[in-house]
This record gives sequence, C-alpha cells and structure tokens, in this order.
Amino acid sequence: MLAASPTLNPLPGSGAPEGDSPVARVEPAERLVLLDDPQEWSAFSRPVDQRPSCWESSVVFEGMHCAACALTIEDALRAVPGVESVRVSAATHRGRIVWSDGVVKPSGWMQAARRAGYPAVPANDAFANDRRKAELRKAVWRMGVAGLCMMQVMMYAWPAYVAEAGDLTAEMARLLRWASWVLTLPVMLFSCGPFFTSALRDLRQRQISMDLPVALGMLITFLVSSAGTFEPDGIFGGEVYFDSLTMFVFFLLTGRWLELRLRDRTAGALEALMNRLPDSVERRLANGDFERVAVRRIVAGDVIRVLPGEAFPADGRVLEGQTLADEALLTGESRPVPRAQGEDVIAGSHNLTAAVLVQVERTGTQTRFAQIVALMDEASSTKPQIAQLADRMARPFLIAVLLAAGGAALFWWSRDPGHALMVAVAVLVVTCPCALSLATPAAMLASAGALARSGVLVRRLQALETLATVDTVVFDKTGTLTRDAFALARVTTRGGVSQADALAWAGALARQSLHPVSKALVAAGGQAATAPMHAEAVQEVAGQGLHGRVVMGGASGSGGQTFRLGSATFCGLVRPAADALEVCLADEDGWVATFELREDLRADARSTVRWMVEHGIAVRLLSGDGATAVARVADAVGIETAQGACSPQDKLAFLREAQGQGHQVAMVGDGLNDGPGLAGAHVSFAFGKAVPLAQSQADFVVMGDQLAAVAQTVQLARRTMRIVRQNLWWAAGYNAVCVPLAVVGWLPAWLAGLGMALSSLAVVMNALRLAGRMETMETS
Repeated sequence: MLAASPTLNPLPGSGAPEGDSPVARVEPAERLVLLDDPQEWSAFSRPVDQRPSCWESSVVFEGMHCAACALTIEDALRAVPGVESVRVSAATHRGRIVWSDGVVKPSGWMQAARRAGYPAVPANDAFANDRRKAELRKAVWRMGVAGLCMMQVMMYAWPAYVAEAGDLTAEMARLLRWASWVLTLPVMLFSCGPFFTSALRDLRQRQISMDLPVALGMLITFLVSSAGTFEPDGIFGGEVYFDSLTMFVFFLLTGRWLELRLRDRTAGALEALMNRLPDSVERRLANGDFERVAVRRIVAGDVIRVLPGEAFPADGRVLEGQTLADEALLTGESRPVPRAQGEDVIAGSHNLTAAVLVQVERTGTQTRFAQIVALMDEASSTKPQIAQLADRMARPFLIAVLLAAGGAALFWWSRDPGHALMVAVAVLVVTCPCALSLATPAAMLASAGALARSGVLVRRLQALETLATVDTVVFDKTGTLTRDAFALARVTTRGGVSQADALAWAGALARQSLHPVSKALVAAGGQAATAPMHAEAVQEVAGQGLHGRVVMGGASGSGGQTFRLGSATFCGLVRPAADALEVCLADEDGWVATFELREDLRADARSTVRWMVEHGIAVRLLSGDGATAVARVADAVGIETAQGACSPQDKLAFLREAQGQGHQVAMVGDGLNDGPGLAGAHVSFAFGKAVPLAQSQADFVVMGDQLAAVAQTVQLARRTMRIVRQNLWWAAGYNAVCVPLAVVGWLPAWLAGLGMALSSLAVVMNALRLAGRMETMETS
C-alpha cells in the first residue's frame, strides 16, 4: 500500500495548488466519486497478489461505538456486488475491504457504508486528524452542555430530597419540575443527539447497536418525567427523574469522550507511525530551480531537496550535503545516524540537521516504508479469535438486554408503573457489551504500538495470543544468531611481513568486491593501514577470489605489487582443510598471509537464550551450515541442542515433530531460506533487512539488529494476555453484579450510566499499561 497521503487532484479551475486536496470543500457524494479515479487508488489501496483486478483498501469508519457497529458495517459492505471480503475492527475503527474493480468502484462500497450510517474515509487521509479534532470538540461541547444542565437540574431537585412534610408547597414543587424540564431540553435535543441518530438509523435498517438501548433508556426517562410534570396527579406523577437523566447522560458522554481520547492514544500509536510521509516535497527542475509537488508525483530518478525537520518521502541516495537521520521506525534504534554524500536514505525516516539533495530510487509500494505500512495496517484491522467471539456475542447480548428490560418492566408494573419503567431504563443502560468487545483488541493494539515503536512489526494480532503460550523456540544460525557479516579472528603471516601490511594489501583488493568476506577485510584493513594504498586492474573470479596490483599512495600506472586474495586453491597454495573460514593472500613469491574469519555473533544472543531458558522455554538451533560451525555457535550462545546440515524441509519436519508432541513452537529465522519453517511454526519471527517484508511468512518482523527483541516480545505477549484475562474477567464480573441489581430495582439510572461508562474506561486504561516502549522491560 502506498504510504503517501491520499491528497486528491485539484478540481479543474479551482485554483488549488498541487497537493492541496479539495476533499474538505466538496459534498460527500462528489468526494467519493473523486476516489473512483484509478490514480487515487494507490493512496489507500494496494493490488491483491496474483489477482490483477482485485484491490485491498484500508479505510477508517466514522461514527462507530461498539462491536455491533462493526458487524453492521461488515453486513452492509458484503451486500455490495464486487466486494469480496470485509474486516472491520471495533477497537481501531479501521477496515480492510477486498473488491474487484471490474464490478464496483470505491464510491460504490463507500456509499453503502455511508447509507449504513458509518462514512468511510481513506485510512491515511490528509484531513483525518482534522476530523478527529472536530469530533473531539463536538464531544466536549455535548459533555459541557450536559454537565452544566445537570448541575442546574440537581440544584432544583435538591429541595424535594431534603424538604420535610409541609416545607415545599405543591406550586413550588411544580415550578421546580418545570424548571428541570426546561433545562433538560438542551440535553435531549443537543447532547443526546448522537444516541438518537444512531438508534433511528438502526431501526430503519433493522439493525441493533449499543446506542439503541441507551437511546430507549433516555427517551423513556424523559417521557416518564415529562408526564409527571404535565400531569402531577397521573400514574407517573409521583416522581420525576430529570436529575437522574441528565446525570447519566453526562456520565455516558464523559465516558465516551475519555474512551475516544484513550482509543486514539492506543490505536493512534500505530497510526502515528504509519502517517510519517510529508504531503509534498521540493523537486529540482531542469533549470536547477525547485518546485514543491505532491509526494505521489515524484518518480525514480527525480532529485529532491529535503529540509531539516522533514521526512524523506522515498528511498534514495544523498547527492549533496550531510545530515543526521532518525530511522527509529525501521530499526528501533533511537539514536540518529549520519547520512552523507553517496549514502542511502529511507522513506519515512526524518532529516534532522541540514538540507540535503537526494536522488529518488524507489517510490510507492517499492519502498521499505510502504511494506512496513502494509504490515502495520494489516495488524491494526485484524481480529483475534477472542475478539471475534466477543463480536459475535454483541448482537445476541443486546437483544437479551432489550428482553431483560421488558421483563423487568412487566414484573414491576403492577406495583409502580413509574418505578417499573425506571428499572427498565437501568437495565438498558447498565448492560453494555462495549467492555467485553474492547477487552482483547485494546490490549493487543497497545502492545502492537509498543512493539512498533521498538522496531518489531506485528502482522497478526492473534500471534500475540499464540506467542504467550510458546514453550519451544527454534533459531536459525546465519543472519539470526549471527549477523550478515564476518569478523576477523586471527591473522598469520610469513616471516618479515607485518599483520598491518598484510591487512592493508588485502583491504585494498577487497574494496573492489561486495562479498561479505571482502567487507570484513576492508573493515579490518582500514584500521590497520600504515600508508594509503589502492588497487588497480582488479578482477574478481566468482566464488574464488580477487587478483590485482596494489600500489602505494597516489602512484598508478606502473610499479606496485601483484596479489591474489581468496581460497588456498585460487592462490596456488596447498593447505589442509580447516574448520574455520580462512582467506589466503599470496604474491608472486607465494603465501603471504592467512586471515581466519568467524561469524559475528549478535551481542545479545547469549543473554537472549539465557532469558528464555530461565523462563521455561526450550531453545533449539537448526542450520543448513556444517555441523562443526553450528556446534561452535551453539556453544557460544548456550544452546544445548543443535543440528547442522538442515534443509528447509528438515527444519519443517522438526517443527512438525515437536508440534506433534504437544509443544507450542516459535521459529526465528532470517526469512531467506526459512519460509517453510516460518509458515509451519505456531508463531514466527523474521530477521534480515533484505527480505521483502510484504512477502514474509513471519508473524513478527524484527527491523533492527537486537535479538533481545524476540525475548522482549515473548515477555510482552505474556503480559498482554494477563491484561486481556483481567479485562475479560472485569467485563464479565461487572455484568454479573450490575444486571441483577438493576433488575431488582436497586440500581438507579444515574448510577447505571456511571457504571456503563466506567466499565469501558476500565478495560481501555488497563490496556494502556502495555503502551510503553519495550526497552523498559527486563530481558537479562
């Protein structure tokens, strides 16, 4: 999916500058038609692999409040011809829709969502933040009006509570009731507006959501109290409930506002990472001037100028200037990294200190950032199995609420009709499935946000639940326990040749190669050189080595000394086979030096393995390398069970055997040749920046070099499931206690409203305990 914000083309003759979207200035229907332009699809959709006519779109739905809302949207969209699948998350309000462009266009299924009462907007829409702010402002106004009126109504209701017999005349009591009724009108007409609108929509579409029983409770309370005000001698004239009504409306609105803020903080951690690209960038023209264009208009080969404080909009290479870049999204490393002429910069990272010119190499779906966005967006819209169960229970639960309220009203009607209706109101208000539906996704989304900020991307939220039960972890060796590089272990030279000279000669040749062994020798030779050297006429023989002439300083054309660098056979030497990786250097007189290289273990490999063993997780090492090399690495990191010479099929067979014995197995690999194992394990991690993330089979993708991230993710998964269980027990216990109290008439309406608000807030606030960075967790 493209990471660029979906700023639409300016309307003809609008005078809007390029990149300035007209979305906010046109009617909703026109806005949706604009999204039917195929050039706009890439801003919020991506093609489905191997299905050229299908697209997968990511959108945010407005007006959602509960799991029943998600089910309503899914039903409405599935009824649209051409829509193949729909998945909507009640926790994030995000959805993923797969549709066929030969049958339907985006405006078709978006109109269906709008008719259902839940307008859809592209997930990365440039105005999404403005809409959220506007929604929060409206929520504050409704809450403020309800709170102000509540205080005034309570002031007028107080005399009736404290007056002794004869203290309050009938005329004064009637006057206070009328004053309360007048002050309740703004609450009903303005503050309760969203509840009534949603309830009417549900009735028209024969659907049900949490707003329907709440709206019924508000309406019943107001009508009963109005009847008592208009006819004080009637059957409902014994008491009015304006104070209870305004109080529980205020509590509900306060709870919804706080929940909205907390939800944005929870799910917004993911969204903040996903919306990092700028809307526009300065592109160099042929005459050397710069113009500001929309990011989606730049292509490979363009030269752009990125100013301090701006994000790099595409992958590219620095042509001029030097700066520091924040690449924390990709690596989890919070320290800025230097980027100078000739070095690569990555879309989504931030330019911190100076303006630089960058030549664009990859844009759109080709960038690493776009692949990260696709993974994070997929995770934010998935539903764990527990959450799916809660969602399926939402509608039957709400129907049961309506029946329970009706039954309670019938039971109490013969004794006191007014009290009977207020008991029904309490039942309608207090029974809320929101806490149950939020219990799992709120916790998992908080964890996913914490992981993303620390350089671990979650592809499936369900994987957190699985990871919490893992008792066996299988590691690959190369690229996982070890880095994708080698380190120099020992240098042996012939008499009269210093190690520094041998390393300098070898480094001069190795600079002409990209082989990992050459990179290791370059790194060692650069530190050892006593005088500047360079190599000429260098030729590389694939799989064998390099040969060329090494000269001192700036001399060239003649002189110097000819060397060969590579295997013993390539250098014309006869040497016994060695367990370690050895590279030889030879000149015209024969052997000069031997460089013994070792795989560079990740610095935290041993501590990570130790943490897992201490926490009851069995650790295994399976690798395709030779048994000797595998045993050496296993001994270095503290793994007791290791096996070498394993093919991908052998690894998969080991996983199947362990799973057959009842073990929950996690696989950690570099993603290059571990595809079958990563797909076959219960849960899997992929290491390695060279892997196309969108094609990875892993459930978690580790962006940085810290192996400790695996242990930290396991620890966070276990903590997440503890939070989920706490939330579920709280939601179940709340309903088990409060529903009977409401049915027997011991729970007033205002207290029912408070309980409903607090139940949802409790699970969200409990989930926020998971939202910190993983670095705060102990892994050693």
